[in-house]
Amino acid sequence: MLNFLKKIFGDKSVKDLKELRPIVDKIKAVEPGIAKLSANELRAKTQEFRAIIAKSSKAENKEIAELKVKIDATTDFAAKEQFYERVDELEKLAYDKNEAALEEILPEAYAVVRHTARLFNENKEITVRASEMDEQLAARYPHVSINGEDAIFQNSWDAAGTPVTWNMEHYDVQLIGGYVLHSGKIAEMATGEGKTLVATLPVYLNALTGKGVHLVTVNDYLAKRDSEWMGPLYQFHGLTVDCIDRHKPNSEERRQAYLADITFGTNNEFGFDYLRDNMSRNPEDLVQRGHNYAIVDEVDSVLVDDARTPLIISGPTPNGDKDRESFNILKPYVVKLMQAQRTVVQGELSKAKKLIAEKDGAEGGKHLLRAYRGLPKNKALIKFLSEDGVRALLQKTESLFMQEQSKNMHIIDDELYFTIDEKQNQVDLSEQGIELISNDTEPDFFVLPDIGSEIAVLEKSELDQEEKAVKKTEMMTNFGLKSERVHTMNQLLKAYSLFEKDTEYVLMENKVMIVDEQTGRIMDGRRFSDGLHQAIEAKENVKIEASTQTYATVTLQNYFRMYSKLSGMTGTAETEAGELWEIYKLDVVVIPTNRPITRDDVQDQVYKTKREKYNAVIAEVVRLREQGRSILVGTTSVEISELLSRALKIQKVPHQVLNAKLHQKEADVVAEAGRPGTVTIATNMAGRGTDIKLSDEVKAAGGLAIVGTERHDSRRVDRQLRGRAGRQGDVGSSQFYVSLEDNLMRLFGSERIAGIMDKMGLEEGEMIQHGMVSKSIERAQRKVEENNFGVRKRLLEYDDVMNSQREVIYKRRRHALFGERLSVDISNMIYDTCGSIVSEFQPSKDYQGFKLELYRVLALDSEINEDDFNQKNEDEVTDFVYNKAIEAYQLKTERIAKVAFPVIKNVYSNKNNNFQNIVVPFTDGVKSMQVATNLKDAYDSEGKTLTKDFEKGIVLAIIDDSWKEHLREMDELRQNVQGAQYEQKDPLLIYKFESFKLFQNMLDATNKEIVSFLMKGDLPHPDPSQMRQAPVKQKTDLSGLQTSRSDAQEIAQGGGGQGQPNQPQRPPKPKQVIKTEKQYGRNERVKIQNLTTGEEKEVKYKQAEPLLADNQWTVVE
Repeated sequence: MLNFLKKIFGDKSVKDLKELRPIVDKIKAVEPGIAKLSANELRAKTQEFRAIIAKSSKAENKEIAELKVKIDATTDFAAKEQFYERVDELEKLAYDKNEAALEEILPEAYAVVRHTARLFNENKEITVRASEMDEQLAARYPHVSINGEDAIFQNSWDAAGTPVTWNMEHYDVQLIGGYVLHSGKIAEMATGEGKTLVATLPVYLNALTGKGVHLVTVNDYLAKRDSEWMGPLYQFHGLTVDCIDRHKPNSEERRQAYLADITFGTNNEFGFDYLRDNMSRNPEDLVQRGHNYAIVDEVDSVLVDDARTPLIISGPTPNGDKDRESFNILKPYVVKLMQAQRTVVQGELSKAKKLIAEKDGAEGGKHLLRAYRGLPKNKALIKFLSEDGVRALLQKTESLFMQEQSKNMHIIDDELYFTIDEKQNQVDLSEQGIELISNDTEPDFFVLPDIGSEIAVLEKSELDQEEKAVKKTEMMTNFGLKSERVHTMNQLLKAYSLFEKDTEYVLMENKVMIVDEQTGRIMDGRRFSDGLHQAIEAKENVKIEASTQTYATVTLQNYFRMYSKLSGMTGTAETEAGELWEIYKLDVVVIPTNRPITRDDVQDQVYKTKREKYNAVIAEVVRLREQGRSILVGTTSVEISELLSRALKIQKVPHQVLNAKLHQKEADVVAEAGRPGTVTIATNMAGRGTDIKLSDEVKAAGGLAIVGTERHDSRRVDRQLRGRAGRQGDVGSSQFYVSLEDNLMRLFGSERIAGIMDKMGLEEGEMIQHGMVSKSIERAQRKVEENNFGVRKRLLEYDDVMNSQREVIYKRRRHALFGERLSVDISNMIYDTCGSIVSEFQPSKDYQGFKLELYRVLALDSEINEDDFNQKNEDEVTDFVYNKAIEAYQLKTERIAKVAFPVIKNVYSNKNNNFQNIVVPFTDGVKSMQVATNLKDAYDSEGKTLTKDFEKGIVLAIIDDSWKEHLREMDELRQNVQGAQYEQKDPLLIYKFESFKLFQNMLDATNKEIVSFLMKGDLPHPDPSQMRQAPVKQKTDLSGLQTSRSDAQEIAQGGGGQGQPNQPQRPPKPKQVIKTEKQYGRNERVKIQNLTTGEEKEVKYKQAEPLLADNQWTVVE
């Protein structure tokens, strides 16, 4: 079908290349002229290019400078806002003109980089006239030296501690890749095609603007290596290069790294620096500048695999130690459950075996399904499923009981203590399980009450209001305690039944470390979602870390979407092209290889059991080793790596292992992997970013042999493993070995494969191998990819809600930090506060309440009489109050400056005071704060900078406190809305509706608090003795905070399998523990509310049912 569609619509790759060929022709056309230049003339081209770029936006930059002068000169807030809007327009226009200029100079710029690479390849030394930067380089690097007025660049240097000699030149196909990257697209280039070298072309070109280029890698080794490996090419042309991973966070060195023309670093550190900057209190603490252009290496790993993982900066919570203790208290109950469940599953499996042997498939299938729903990873069960016809019987029985929305599944589940849905990664505690663990406690110890019904009964009681309030508080406290208890139990159950050591995580130095399922690398600093990591720590008897509270968070999806231009490169992105376009608007362009691929990709071999498969793998490794080939054995987990390693040791086959536990040896292991007879066992994507280079003997013997021990859930990962062989036209082969017990085959494998193997009556050790079988496996992989894409897309919808709020807060924070647009923001806050007060009291004509609130918040007497207040509309009253408030505020700030200036003048004039900054106290009569201001600036401006610093301090302090509290409330909301799925409602709709109300309330409260302090705040005493020297400005202290990456898998599995938000949160509570649920008669009247508009109405339940079914309405008490 795909080939048929290509014939009709054409091949996208062919079309892309047809459009790109003219660009290559233009570059090659200017190369003869560039080749004639001397080394000095070649270096001079950089300044020539920069002049062209500066000229393109000269008019816009000039107008921006003029507007900023006007902004400083005017006191009209409306005029300032218009000026700022025009500045934003001009900045966008200047950016577009710079991009047009880059497009114009691109052929020459690429020719310059290509010729520079050729010079370094053909000459051991390049001599040029020394510049000031050359002298600085010579002081830092041994490969640059100064001889009189000349600078000498050698073509050998160190890269990440390894000596390298430059031996590369750009191929024509790499020019195509370079243009694709500059165009803001993804270049898919096969392994060994030199992605790192390709990036030098767009990096050099875009660095000419002086706005910074970020080159993002997946780990710090690659960031440091690439910056040192490619750095001399850029430095030769006067461009500065640095790597943020070399420097401590929040340091001056890291700030300078961001100021470099080209900045290398890992995706995590770029994201964490963004969060740290938005927690800083001083402009001097900021390390990042604007997000101009980024190239993401291994873009599929960063923007697909890690994109939904939130980066979190967190601090301690008041109940952290208490939460930690709860896991140890509840752990014995889970152990008891697991023991009881194993007994049940073993019994059910025995009955199933007996009945199936007696040809009673219907009854035997029920017992088999019950065992599967109880413990799907039970090894005895997995072995039995590999027998003839057993898996097909399980799938048939499961399909039967899943009919009509699993109406009859309770027949299977009632005998179990808990049920496991392995596909959705979810565990549900059953009624029988609750009874078992409640024997040693009160009956309702693990049961959530129907809080809505209980409160409804309480409201109808004859108790007075005070007693009702006390009772209601007790109910909510009890509900909160039980909710936490049930959540902790659920997480412990998951830890024991779904998460296996050496597969999902490893133990290192008595710590639970998460293993990246794609690369097999340890994910430093990453923790599973809220509570699950602590549950695993309790299971493994290691120290349980205290829970933390989120202070700042962003997902990589939303961080990288902030860049004005984003591109990426990888060897495997075509299978994820739809997702990359839909989420990031990044087109994937497949770049042809420099030499044809000669690798032999053999069809998969499919076995019934893992044991048969591993025996075949070991036999194949021995055979290939005897041929003198190098062998890379790809695995999907640490556990399988170690299993194969033990088997090869028994066979006395020398080998090396690369997995999460041995990650530090990666470079050494990969360097040895290309030698004759070398056997390397590695997780599928381990060593990614480092090519396996083959010796001549290995090439003669047949090249690198890839032996895959299991198909990964994603075709992209399998392609990456295959791509390790056949680089640059090398010979090689690849083959995957699959069994029906593999995770992919168990969960999503075709029933036809199991049926075919049963009908063929294959003996032990026999396998099937055919192209149709391989395609069937790929179809199973597509199912997983489609499901994962749906999850990630839904996660993005959740995170977009949080991201829109974060952008508003961080924008206000930046304005306050730099002070440029702060006056406009304060003006808007005063207007919003006035509007809020008017809208609260004017509709009800409550003039007295309006007067009191106006005085309480703004310290203003009402100058509008009662008749006008009642007769005018809200906008008219708001405008009147706003004008009076602004007038009063301006008079007040002028008075503060006037009163403070004599004191400031006295301090400044006193020669005995050698102060740079002074601290001035302010108070609103209730709270007080110390404002630090520059003494000279305050003196020169006659006290005006003091009022600006007062505004900055107040706005930053209140915004930070409010935002931190709002994040906590959003965490709770994300947890609470997931219960809506049990009411057949969409948690996402409720989340959007409730989060909007939360954010609106937070903004109103923040505005009121800021405006109130600004309107009331004043100098307590204009006395010189009250002013003292400010301490030397310290950087914002973030040392007590933690940075982490919370695993998003738990979040993604909630919400009925539709995905949940990107922040750490609790999964939905098991439905079974809620024993009571209010039922409504068809003619009973109920009140319902629209989740989008907030509209409420009362109707009969039978009329409400179709509205509730659409998930747009909900019943409210």
